[in-house]
Amino acid sequence: MKGRVVVLGELHGREAAALLVDGRLEDLLIDEQSDLAPGAICRALPERPMKGQGGLFVRLPGGARGFLREARGISPGRPLLVQVAANAEGAKAPPVSTRLVFKSRYAIVTPDAAGLNLSRAIRSPGLRAGLEALAAEGMAGSEMGLILRSACLIAADEDGVLDPEMGAEIAEDIAAMRALAEAVMADLEGGPELLVAAPTPHEAAWRDWAEPAPDAVEEGTMEAHGVPEAVDALLSPRVPLEGGGHMMIEPTRALVAVDVNTGGDTSPAAGLKANIAAVRELPRELRLRGLGGQIVVDFAPMPKRDRAAVEQQMRAVFRRDGSETVLAGWTPLGNYEIQRKRDRRPLRDILAPEAGR
Repeated sequence: MKGRVVVLGELHGREAAALLVDGRLEDLLIDEQSDLAPGAICRALPERPMKGQGGLFVRLPGGARGFLREARGISPGRPLLVQVAANAEGAKAPPVSTRLVFKSRYAIVTPDAAGLNLSRAIRSPGLRAGLEALAAEGMAGSEMGLILRSACLIAADEDGVLDPEMGAEIAEDIAAMRALAEAVMADLEGGPELLVAAPTPHEAAWRDWAEPAPDAVEEGTMEAHGVPEAVDALLSPRVPLEGGGHMMIEPTRALVAVDVNTGGDTSPAAGLKANIAAVRELPRELRLRGLGGQIVVDFAPMPKRDRAAVEQQMRAVFRRDGSETVLAGWTPLGNYEIQRKRDRRPLRDILAPEAGR
């Protein structure tokens, strides 16, 4: 099916959501079956600072521990609120943060960052004026901050101003997020407790895939769209590239290794063509496979003068991807280093028992 389609269903007995663009899988969310997935907000008890580690451990619900880097001014044993910031690396404690974010479809409430802001994607003066008025009214008397997301673009009418019906829906969303944030920020008494669960795949799809608006939302049709077959392909390290080359994506304990090959192409420009194709495909593959941390790319051989073209493509595709990514650059051996936030568990780890691997 052409267009942007959101499919809600199950994979391997887990709740899942898939985003397809012109029939190709672009994003995938699968239930991690963990109370401490990224986005969860907990009341925690800090332990003593770890000398030389630049932070401290906190006790989380269920006997789990998290690692907090912002240790200054925190008293051991005194309850504080934290949010799981990323997935744990192996058996390590998941990183947590005291900077809480309450996110919904249209609004993000930031208790520690005051101010009212609109997404830069919202450019219409009429729509911006209407949304600014909604934000000011919805956060009146509060010291918390608010960001209105790009999903608010759908609130524009034919004249480019705020549609009253959509405005009421956005105002309701702002009020709900503000009420939740105020309730959680006041809940500081007691031991470790889960206060706000991480969003389920269906909730995250509704929240984060609203812009651009999908052409269709379907339920229980994963097989009809070939999603299981696409997921099976993601469990293989080999990724075919346009032009006949391929790359191998192989996670290790220390890093994710990416090896780019030209295949049967022996022309003088084979290396550059394969490398450009790999760069264009890499953000999608990392996102779908749930891979982050340190990523080292061993590009196919090419002249040094062609590196600038590869870097230009790299900056463009990762900017569009929207993930928290640092493009560290070339190593002395000619590899390229990337640092990407671990915002999901690796797909292979989630499906390993079900996939029989």
